[in-house]
Amino acid sequence: MAAAAAASTSMAATAVFASPFPLSSTTKAAPARCSALPYLPSRLSAIAFPSSLKIAEPKRSSLLQVKASSSEESGAVDTSELLTDLKEKWDALDNKSTVIVYGGGAIVAVWLSSIVVGAINSVPLLPKIMELVGLGYSGWFVYRYLLFKSSRKELAEDIEQLKKKIAGTE
Repeated sequence: MAAAAAASTSMAATAVFASPFPLSSTTKAAPARCSALPYLPSRLSAIAFPSSLKIAEPKRSSLLQVKASSSEESGAVDTSELLTDLKEKWDALDNKSTVIVYGGGAIVAVWLSSIVVGAINSVPLLPKIMELVGLGYSGWFVYRYLLFKSSRKELAEDIEQLKKKIAGTE
């Protein structure tokens, strides 16, 4: 086993340098091998390891058995129900043109932001500076909002207040 590992690891470091040009017709000798690396034997074949040598698998506990089962309620999505639900919500909207304009604006905003990020990424030093800025901001955020219990409570309150603003219940 150790010989196989040694042969496979040293095989990666073996290189044979041969001339890319064919030998001239006057030279009938076999091509010379020019290498500063030592000659290694060929790879070990199946003959080196007898087939009677078997690796014992660890015994598995029969006490813990997990059986997977499928349930229609858990993972199945009824597409017709989903489409009818979406159609009902679309029909219930009063300003359909506003929703279309907002949706189109969101698609254009994502497209423009990808162009801006690509342009920033093409400037040689700027991506690394932006990574440092992001790392610094992440560190500040952890220190400001996540490190202490009182600040985590404050963050939770801010998130709930933002949810209420978005939902319009405030």
